[in-house]
Amino acid sequence: MNVRWPGFVVASALATASAFAQNPPPPDPAKAQGIVTQVCAACHGADGNSAQPANPNLAGQHADYTLKQLMNFKLQGGKPAERQNPIMAGMVANLSADDMRSLAAYFENQKPRPRTARDPQLVKLGQTIYRGGMAARGVAACTACHGPAGVGVPAQFPRLAGQYAEYTAAQLKAFRGGERANDPNRMMRAMAEKLSDGEISALAEYIAGLR
Repeated sequence: MNVRWPGFVVASALATASAFAQNPPPPDPAKAQGIVTQVCAACHGADGNSAQPANPNLAGQHADYTLKQLMNFKLQGGKPAERQNPIMAGMVANLSADDMRSLAAYFENQKPRPRTARDPQLVKLGQTIYRGGMAARGVAACTACHGPAGVGVPAQFPRLAGQYAEYTAAQLKAFRGGERANDPNRMMRAMAEKLSDGEISALAEYIAGLR
C-alpha cells in the first residue's frame, strides 16, 4: 500500500487549481448571453447600448476595463468593494470571475451606437480641454490616455466615445468628490479635482459626440 498516495492527490489537485487560476478558461459567449438577459439588459440593454442616461453604455468597451469595474463592485475577501454602488453590488454578488470575464468579452464585441452632442458652446469648451488640457491648472489633455477619438487604450484606459453626457459628468464629479476612488494612482481624481462643474459639463458633452 502506498501511504504517500493521498498526499500526491492533494498536491496534484493544488497544482491543477493553480494552473487553472493562472490560465482561466476562455470567455463563454453563450453563458454571457444568458446572464445579460437575466441580469444586465434591464439597465444596460441586451447589446450594451443603454436606454437611460444614468446607466452607462457598455457596448464596445474594452473587456479588461469592464472586468475591472465588475470586480471592483464585488466584495473581495471580506473587504469593502473598491467601487461602492448598492445596485451593482447586488448584481455581481453571485457572479464568478469566469462569469465576469465572459460578460466583459460579450460587451466588448457589441457595436456601440453613435451619439451626438447637443450644445455647440459646451462642445467648443469641451474640445479645448479634451484635446489641449489646461496647463496653467495642471490639467492634462484627455487625449493622452483616451485618444483623440475617445476609444481609449485597451487594458489601460476606457473607451469614452459616445457615452451619455449625464453619466460621464456624474463619474467626473464622483472622482472629484472622492466618492469614486478605484482609479489607479489617483489619476482621475487628480484631474477631476481641478475641474469646475461647467468644465465637467463641457467635457461630458464633447465626449458624447466623439466617434
